[in-house]
Amino acid sequence: MTNRDATIKEIRTALKRRSGKAWSVTGGRGTAWGWIRIDAPPARSTMRHRVKAGATGYAPGDYEEYDSGLPGGNMLLADREELTKLLGLDRCVHYQGKSIPSGNDYYQEYIDRANGRVPSVYGKQYWD
Repeated sequence: MTNRDATIKEIRTALKRRSGKAWSVTGGRGTAWGWIRIDAPPARSTMRHRVKAGATGYAPGDYEEYDSGLPGGNMLLADREELTKLLGLDRCVHYQGKSIPSGNDYYQEYIDRANGRVPSVYGKQYWD
């Protein structure tokens, strides 16, 4: 049985050791208390969205990503790609980070992934 706080610490330490840089690994609040989120720290999260030139802003395709240079935005593509590789995932991590559901199997899976190992167990979805 792995608890949330120990899992957060282990994932944060493993990612820093393997990448040489800090990653934001935080626990959820309220009803999402057991969930964990992995993201670039605010200082490296400078990506934002803006309406493309000539677009109306009414359709999702009207927006483009850009590096604002201002902290507190979303992860840049380079960090998303690096985190995807560090975790051994098939699909690129979302620009808002990687969410890990609450549960011992999920916790162990991502401890293994953060350490560069093939997961010894895989989390199974427990909600509809």
